[in-house]
Amino acid sequence: MSFFDNFLCCSSSEDLNKAVFSSEIIAANIPIFAPMENRKLKNSELDRKSVSEFKEAKKTPIIVILDNVRSLNNIGSIFRTADAFLIQKIYLCGITATPPHKDIQKTALGATETVAWEYVENVLEVVEKLKAAGVKTFAVEQAENATMLHDFKPENDQSYALIFGNEVKGVQQKVVSASDEVLEIPQLGSKHSLNISVSAGVVLWDVFVKMSVSKSIL
Repeated sequence: MSFFDNFLCCSSSEDLNKAVFSSEIIAANIPIFAPMENRKLKNSELDRKSVSEFKEAKKTPIIVILDNVRSLNNIGSIFRTADAFLIQKIYLCGITATPPHKDIQKTALGATETVAWEYVENVLEVVEKLKAAGVKTFAVEQAENATMLHDFKPENDQSYALIFGNEVKGVQQKVVSASDEVLEIPQLGSKHSLNISVSAGVVLWDVFVKMSVSKSIL
């Protein structure tokens, strides 16, 4: 049908608009039913694990410790990140809230059902227990003699515990001092401050991809 014929067939302004649009497509030589590029995947195509499959899956030898994290939304976000990278366990310490809670669930989206967690009031107790078990503990902070994240090279067959602190005060100094090392995210701007859930996402992804275990998971 020609451009003129399109207009003759129009019986309303809506039809007229459609005719103009289709004529523009034809004039531009654009296939009306062109194949879609970079089609977004549906949830059903994402190969999601069930709760039982997650619990049975080989875990990344990373443990997360939350030291007095105040925001329930941040706690939920960290659960969700831990689920994404098959993190072994989360310790919730001090004032850090525990599931179930609607505000944690809002950002966790069910990850509290997959990721193992435990509440221990005294964070130092957790740090010392893990160190005694051979787990290397790293406070994520800005401190003297800190190792910059991009310089950190995890050892093969070594488990790590990463400690994230309060939104305002960070990781307690006594916890930083008790840790084996300090990891710092290099920052170049004026704030030198990241939301804890963002920090957790950056550090967990970086350590995950550097660990040899990731090669057998991905």
